Amino acid sequence: MDTTAHAAGRPALPERTEVAIVGAGPTGLALALTLARAGVDFVLLDRLAEGANTSRAAVVHARTLEVLDSLGAARQLTSRGLAVDRFSVREGTRELLNVPFSRLATPFPYALLVPQDTTEGVLLETLRRAGGDAYRPYEVAGVAQDEAGVTLTMATGETLRAAYAVGADGMHSVVREAAGIGFPGGSYGESFVLADVRARWAPGRETVALLLHERGLALVAPLPGDRYRVVATVDEAPERPELAFVQRVMDERVPGQLRIDEVRWSSRFRVHHRVADRYRAGRLLLAGDAAHVHSPAGGQGMNTGIQDGHALGRAIAQDRVDTYEALRRPVAERVVAFTDRLTRFATLRGAGGRMARGTLLPLLGRVPTFRTRLATEMAELNYR
Repeated sequence: MDTTAHAAGRPALPERTEVAIVGAGPTGLALALTLARAGVDFVLLDRLAEGANTSRAAVVHARTLEVLDSLGAARQLTSRGLAVDRFSVREGTRELLNVPFSRLATPFPYALLVPQDTTEGVLLETLRRAGGDAYRPYEVAGVAQDEAGVTLTMATGETLRAAYAVGADGMHSVVREAAGIGFPGGSYGESFVLADVRARWAPGRETVALLLHERGLALVAPLPGDRYRVVATVDEAPERPELAFVQRVMDERVPGQLRIDEVRWSSRFRVHHRVADRYRAGRLLLAGDAAHVHSPAGGQGMNTGIQDGHALGRAIAQDRVDTYEALRRPVAERVVAFTDRLTRFATLRGAGGRMARGTLLPLLGRVPTFRTRLATEMAELNYR
């Protein structure tokens, strides 16, 4: 018996497994659930004693819901979220573009607004029903591979032997570092403010709104209950933005349209745009934020990660791991490029560029094929 684990009140690790998954966020959970349903042995590790109780990613797109439906998790998740079938682009009180999701060829023709901790909770509940679970808290301190497998060493000294190890452990991935895989790219100069607020929003709860302003982009999206998600770029932000700060930023971007009554959760972060040079080095593989990070514009980060986990799980189960990178890395490159274009387009500073944008978007919005293409790209239905 592993006396160290027993003394710490956590489940003891087995000696070996087929797939060791480092990171029990949405990507790792989707991978574990895919493997569980395929009958492949795995160990899902996470350094936290429990899942993070924060909102973070707040939208689940149509393609991700299709994936979750195949894993038996979509019905439960949709019952806890808010379905919104429109995305709009606004400048002040003027709507420049209205993109409907309702005409998409999918069983889920909408964006599901739901906090990330709820998504993680549903995935974990579904995984437990399938006979799996996460091993917590286990921090992976070392990863070493040889021709026969991978040895993972915990910060507390325990070891785990696996045929494959998957890094679903975020931007600062231990697995990616051990694999020696580069993570080229850059970062945006601005800070991003993220807040879940109780508020009154003049345009209402029927759309996700991207807000354009010369000082930076902002986004307002309804959440279940009486909450809204607010995202905004600023030059500098406090670590935990308070009500007065968020209200001041939104008064600048959309004067008089958003009245915040309470900030229930807030954070700030810097956004990078990076794609790993490779998704595999021998028996080490990457998925989710360990493989790609990008702007939150479009809300595609968690969605792409969940789809990575599902694709990798299927590849392992079907003994075709060699196909995974060719399938998923081009998707990440496309998502990073799309969100970067969207971010830069939304943050144009020059008066001429903003005027052209204000003229062009309403014209494009009258073209049905343009609206359908944009909705399909945001919903990630091109990546089936």
